[in-house]
Amino acid sequence: MTDKSIDHAFTASAALGAASDPTYAGALSFMRRRFTKDVAGTDVTVWGVPFDSAVSNRPGTRFGPQALRRASAIFDNDPQYPFARDLFEALAVVDYGDCLLDYRLPETAHTRIREEASALLGKTGFLLTLGGDHSITFPLLEAHAERHGRLSLVQFDAHQDTWPLAQAADGSLRVDHGSFTKAAIEAGLIDPETSIQVGIRTHAPETCGIDILDGEAVEDMTAAAIAERIYERTGGTNVYLTFDIDCLDAAFAPGTGTPVAGGPSSAKMLRVLRHLKTLQLVGADVVEVSPPYDHADITAIAGSTVAMYLLGILAEKKAG
Repeated sequence: MTDKSIDHAFTASAALGAASDPTYAGALSFMRRRFTKDVAGTDVTVWGVPFDSAVSNRPGTRFGPQALRRASAIFDNDPQYPFARDLFEALAVVDYGDCLLDYRLPETAHTRIREEASALLGKTGFLLTLGGDHSITFPLLEAHAERHGRLSLVQFDAHQDTWPLAQAADGSLRVDHGSFTKAAIEAGLIDPETSIQVGIRTHAPETCGIDILDGEAVEDMTAAAIAERIYERTGGTNVYLTFDIDCLDAAFAPGTGTPVAGGPSSAKMLRVLRHLKTLQLVGADVVEVSPPYDHADITAIAGSTVAMYLLGILAEKKAG
């Protein structure tokens, strides 16, 4: 045991290298990455946004980042499947911790998220966000568009999130988890002509020009065909990928605020992500994991695996 350590999240001296903590013990950062507020020069910063004050159904996603970190402990220091590599041999990844939000003033949350995300993007190469309800994607898009220009949105979701917007009392937009996509289009953050939604199983008043692969189409298509459609739609543009865990059927993700039956399996959607290895990703999030409705960490494991796949894609790109 002389070559082993524990609490890698605190004892690690660098952002590279696998941990050796037992899967059942040790400090729970995401995939045992080093906890630090100094993200300068890192390839990827993982952080949590524990916010669920903009949900229309069941709350609980404020506990999502905790659950995703806990579930990620199952990824021990073996090479990660299906990437067959130590993801952190060359990819420098740290866990920044969580965004500090004032629970008494939820209306200030989006501003805080945008400001902190912008600051992080000025120092790290890629920001991987653990949510949190889906409204947090709006300020994240604001921060990423500020840095990269108008983006293409690849949205894995059961819902279009294009419901009509309303104004708050102060005249600002009232953006919730069911309207963030429409808000992003109206703000010029994303281009609907190069954006696509995958897994939609509900109806919204309008599509806003976004290409939609609904639940029936996803069921009939292969993972490779779905990925090809994503490549065709985005056309080599800068992509922000958002993965709402309710994209998955409720059998694979019961722990979410607005589950919808008739969705794809976690295996199929992970296979789609595996095919997106050359997508021009500039940012991503995994949202809507709600532990109070989960069972045996089913949803948290699915969400943390999605996040791990995104890191795997980035690790492969860095390795060439």
